[in-house]
Amino acid sequence: MRDHPLATDAALALGALVSMVVGSFANPHGAHGPTFGTRTPDPFSLVLMVLGAAALVLRRRRPRAVLAVTIGLSLLELTTGEPRAPVAMCTVIALYTLASRTDRPTTWKVGLVTMAGLTGVAMLAGPLPWYAQENIGIFAWTGMAAAAGDAVRSRRAFIDAIRERAERAERTREEEARRRVAEERLRIARDLHDVVAHHIALVNVQAGVAAHVMDKRPDQAKEALAHVRDASRSALNELRATVGLLRQSGDPEAPTEPAPGLAVLDDLVGTFRNAGLPVKVMLQLGQEQGPLPAAVDLAAYRVIQEALTNVRKHAGPEAGAEVSVVRVGGSVEVTVLDDGGSAADPSPEPREPGGGHGLLGMRERAVALGGSCFAGPRYGGGYRVHAILPLA
Repeated sequence: MRDHPLATDAALALGALVSMVVGSFANPHGAHGPTFGTRTPDPFSLVLMVLGAAALVLRRRRPRAVLAVTIGLSLLELTTGEPRAPVAMCTVIALYTLASRTDRPTTWKVGLVTMAGLTGVAMLAGPLPWYAQENIGIFAWTGMAAAAGDAVRSRRAFIDAIRERAERAERTREEEARRRVAEERLRIARDLHDVVAHHIALVNVQAGVAAHVMDKRPDQAKEALAHVRDASRSALNELRATVGLLRQSGDPEAPTEPAPGLAVLDDLVGTFRNAGLPVKVMLQLGQEQGPLPAAVDLAAYRVIQEALTNVRKHAGPEAGAEVSVVRVGGSVEVTVLDDGGSAADPSPEPREPGGGHGLLGMRERAVALGGSCFAGPRYGGGYRVHAILPLA
């Protein structure tokens, strides 16, 4: 009904027309109550009923105009119709509509004028005696229409206020939750900074003292190293306590295996090969220059993992990938290429440069190490991911 208001009003108008036509055939003054078939409406009354019902189609779009039109038609019927037809039913519906869509002062003013006007004209200028039950019925029906419309309007306003209050409370609750999360993050960041800054500074000083007096005064060097050990233990304990605040009761236990790195790259590539993605790997890490820092090793592994995952998800069914990890000077360059698969296959999903959480995660890992990461389509088809990770 809310989606199709015009059709709803048209159906209501048709129902009102049928009711008025049926009611115009009833004689309310029968010996044992209303009787049908003893009277028929005149053509002029039928025209008034049709016009009144037609006006009701626009009752929600133009409530004041529809009420004025139905009042005029009702006045014509009250002063000229004999036998009388219930054209005033249109006015009752129009008055209810106006009362349900305006404020209370307007409802009372318009309702009283309508009640008094129609009832007064029916009593003074109508063909029936002033005390006829039809005249009292007009007064009662118009009064009930105004009261019912005002009650419906009040209830709608009450429900809307409750809904708005609930939505506002929900927004406030979400904003409060976000604010508390931000404050808690800031507090934990400050705690971590204080713990790390204090203890690492102490470890640095004591380690420098131990290195300075190692040869000449080994006893003092041992004492300095003992301070280093105590400071590092305290730092670990405080870090464990601070990070433990982030855990909840249902969180899984922390993994005990070491963080993945390029040492287990073959296992990672093997899983994609088993899934049907051919992958070629080339590693040039210069092992004589020493192992990669743990953060760089982990970031390179995660970039390759995410890039191959994207190839498997978005490239064509015949796609192949190439992975290269090259140590160039003071950085490691990670490149993952794919050929895009079958060009005739419509199933691959488009990949927008810079979009998606996976690409964002790769870029954040590289930026966190002071490097960069680029991802975008290749000339001739396929996709390219290129990350530069500084060693320092």
